[in-house]
Amino acid sequence: MRSFPGPALEIVDRMRAAAVADPARAIAFQGSPGANSHRAATEARPAMQALPCFSFEDALDAVKDGRAAQAIIPIENSQHGRVADIHFLLPESGLHIVGEYFMPIHHALMALGDNTPGRTFEAAYSHPQALGQSRHYLRARGIVPLSHADTAGAAAYVAERGDPSVAAIAPALAAELYGLTIIENNVEDSADNMTRFVILAREPLAAGALAGKLVMTTFIFEVKNIPAALYKSLGGFATNGVNMTKLESYQQGTSFAATTFYADIIGAPGDPAIDRALEECAFHSKELRILGCYEQARARG
Repeated sequence: MRSFPGPALEIVDRMRAAAVADPARAIAFQGSPGANSHRAATEARPAMQALPCFSFEDALDAVKDGRAAQAIIPIENSQHGRVADIHFLLPESGLHIVGEYFMPIHHALMALGDNTPGRTFEAAYSHPQALGQSRHYLRARGIVPLSHADTAGAAAYVAERGDPSVAAIAPALAAELYGLTIIENNVEDSADNMTRFVILAREPLAAGALAGKLVMTTFIFEVKNIPAALYKSLGGFATNGVNMTKLESYQQGTSFAATTFYADIIGAPGDPAIDRALEECAFHSKELRILGCYEQARARG
């Protein structure tokens, strides 16, 4: 917790104390107060107390250690793609996905001083995702993008640094929290910028909790190192009419001998078609593990 920039520490300590007092109602997020994940936590779980954590690992550990009941983690953005490392961290955490949340993302350029017309900046700090989502804006203005652990933390760092020649890209709330001036709103390159978050807990949802609802299932599988392994592992989803809405690959280890895939499908085990498709996928894979079954927050298709 002490890794946050100085201007954020007082707020972090206050929020942490509230979460410690009632961990059963705490939801952990990565970032400083005012980050997009903070907003997502309060919108997705308004009855819970948001617990700021410096890293994604810290947020997941807070749930594993019982300091929070849930964690909310961004996994992909409509403009900049997969959030780095998440596909490794989720399986390793041992936690279960129990929900999802979609949130429109808007970034503001903020700095110390007033909003004098024509102000220029040498650099802007932010999370790599936010920098990627604003890369055309920054390039057009000759502003050097500099990476920071999170968006609101970048704003707190700019406030702490005290240099008016550098700015931050962060949610507008961060400017209010850390005494910065908003130079320009909506600096993201795409007006329909959207991030998908997943909500994790120590235990999976009971099957009965999803009865009568539109459900997503997220799982990972590692294909065997044989010709047409992926084709064979996916065939059951086609023949059983199961809609796969997401399939991403990533390598684990240094051998590069086989690939692990992260997938989302519509439906859940217990449906005969889903069971057949997963059974066939498992037969042609070295490993298949379900990360969670949860209600759709947004209809697919």
